[in-house]
Amino acid sequence: MTNGTAQAAETVKRTAECQGDWLPATPTSADIMAGKVEFVGLPPVKVGKDVNWRTDPYRNRSWSMVFHSLRWMGRLVADYETTGEKAYLARATEIAKDWVADNPRGGGPKASPYAWQEHPIALRAPALTCLSRHVNESWLSKSLAEHAKMLSNPALYEKGHNHGMDQDIALFGIGCRFKNTTWSNLALRRLTTTVKLDIDSQGVLREQAPRYAIYVYDRLKLAMERIEECGRKVPGEIRSRWESLEDFIAHSTQPNGFMVPIGDGGADVQPSGYDHPKKTVRVFGNGYVYGRTAWGKPESAFYSIRFGPALRFHGHEDHLGVTYYAQGRDVLVDVGFDSYEKTPYRRWTMSPEAHNTPAVVGARFRPKTASALSKSSVGQDRQSYRLTDRAYGVPRTRSVLVNHGDDVMAVLDTVPRGSKVSNVWHFAREMSLVSNGGGRVVVKDKSGWKATLVQLSMPSCKPVGGQRVVSGQQNPFQGWVSPTYLNKQAAPAVLSPATEGALLTVVVPGTASPEVSCSGGRVRLQTSEGQVSFKVSGANLS
Repeated sequence: MTNGTAQAAETVKRTAECQGDWLPATPTSADIMAGKVEFVGLPPVKVGKDVNWRTDPYRNRSWSMVFHSLRWMGRLVADYETTGEKAYLARATEIAKDWVADNPRGGGPKASPYAWQEHPIALRAPALTCLSRHVNESWLSKSLAEHAKMLSNPALYEKGHNHGMDQDIALFGIGCRFKNTTWSNLALRRLTTTVKLDIDSQGVLREQAPRYAIYVYDRLKLAMERIEECGRKVPGEIRSRWESLEDFIAHSTQPNGFMVPIGDGGADVQPSGYDHPKKTVRVFGNGYVYGRTAWGKPESAFYSIRFGPALRFHGHEDHLGVTYYAQGRDVLVDVGFDSYEKTPYRRWTMSPEAHNTPAVVGARFRPKTASALSKSSVGQDRQSYRLTDRAYGVPRTRSVLVNHGDDVMAVLDTVPRGSKVSNVWHFAREMSLVSNGGGRVVVKDKSGWKATLVQLSMPSCKPVGGQRVVSGQQNPFQGWVSPTYLNKQAAPAVLSPATEGALLTVVVPGTASPEVSCSGGRVRLQTSEGQVSFKVSGANLS
């Protein structure tokens, strides 16, 4: 920074509207000045000085949404405030004015179909409000009034959703900026209702993807700051629900520091700054069970179980599904989140076959079926649960038992007499197949660490053979995981054969040769760390 620029920066007032972590990391101001923009991890795109607002290089809805949010324009204004570089403000003004001219509401020859969709409106309004702190021109104030009108429209409002929160933050910001209490009062009233609807008293989002809890947490923090900056009082219900998110986020985080990728959430989401709760096991009534051996230890075991309300928003058809992390490694995983694009692969990632779930063989799956947690027993070193639903038209029941210390996960799937059950198990992409035979599948990672999956028919306790191990299959998709956005990698998936009555699956981390025996409904097995036994009684594990 030159002396002249440094002196100019001292005279520019920093504003709450323009500063903060709502700004994107990419593109940088230097990129924008060079005519390049980079969004959602895709390669930079040259847009030049006269921006073509119909640009859609990747046919990617997320890219277009961010493009039309103009948050990247806000980056220039924020950096103008901190550097005093007038060229930044001038270019930001050009970009915004060009957007307003080319994208009239109702469309035009240069307009984009994304321009006036509800979420771009909500994200763009704060950027324009930020610009208005330094630019006092009629085109800008008129556009902000038009944004407020659209944000106030009940037909466009996403009640009980993170988009609705963004809409309320945007409307409140415009109302506060122009001292229009009609707008700000409406926003505050709606925000209170939406927060209570979207976040339950335990901190669980009804959006069915834990990573959105981080987004909502950050957005509500911003909302509360804006409310107080405007001289208003934050409603107590907003603050209490916001605080409750911390517990849910912490419990949703695996010992390796990454959030378990349930629903529309990638395996690369790494929460930070959330305190560890006292409890190591938590049952959230709206559909999540999380357990671990200890906090703050990467080698700790961890598991998740899904149940609850029918699929909505960012959820997947993952009910009765489990994940398992043990001995410092992902073992059983969810395949993750690829993108929002309507592709065959995206549809597969949302299907039951992309999760560690049971199926009733030959029966039609019924989407959007709720499931119930009907029984749970939580001890310090062992927990067990029973879940059930009618997603295939008949009852399917899954019991899950997790033993800590001597790490074992046992899963019992039962269906009515005359039906057959099968299931699928997705191992982490770091694993590769060692052997498959006699009802046992052994996998290992590059270090040579092994895990074994054993399947038995119950109550006979006879080994169930015939498992298929699939990796990188295209038609139909199977044996994939998506560790990051728009990224899929082959990974072993174990498909069980159809079994009458009850199918017991036992996952034993750390060994390729667990000894398994049964007597009187009790299963005994030797792990890498000691002997474990548990009882199978009907559809229950204990």
